[in-house]
Amino acid sequence: MTKTNVNIKVERKHHQIDATDQVVGRLATKIAGLLTGKGKINYSPQIDNGDFVLVANVDKMLFKGKKLMQKKLYSHSGYPGGLKIKKLSKLYQDNPADVIRKTVTKMLPKNKFRDKRLKRILFKK
Repeated sequence: MTKTNVNIKVERKHHQIDATDQVVGRLATKIAGLLTGKGKINYSPQIDNGDFVLVANVDKMLFKGKKLMQKKLYSHSGYPGGLKIKKLSKLYQDNPADVIRKTVTKMLPKNKFRDKRLKRILFKK
């Protein structure tokens, strides 16, 4: 059995993605792949070796079909009657970067690296 060294010095690159006329889901898939570092040769799930991602022109993203008007986001506080429903159009109107952030959050693995990876997404208008 071989062991991997967890104390490896990680070199993080900076990637810039233009979100103009890109579909939200496909854009989020690219970003999630760069944050996890799956495209690197030395990828290992127990090591966080992802890169920084700068997303530009978030307000010019593309939504297919009627998703922008029909999709709803649900969250629950855990208490009775604690269901909160928010329309995607309202979230996109208030802060378009939150749409990408929430989509990428759901695509990342649910482990201890998730919050650290999400901090490496930067948004530029």
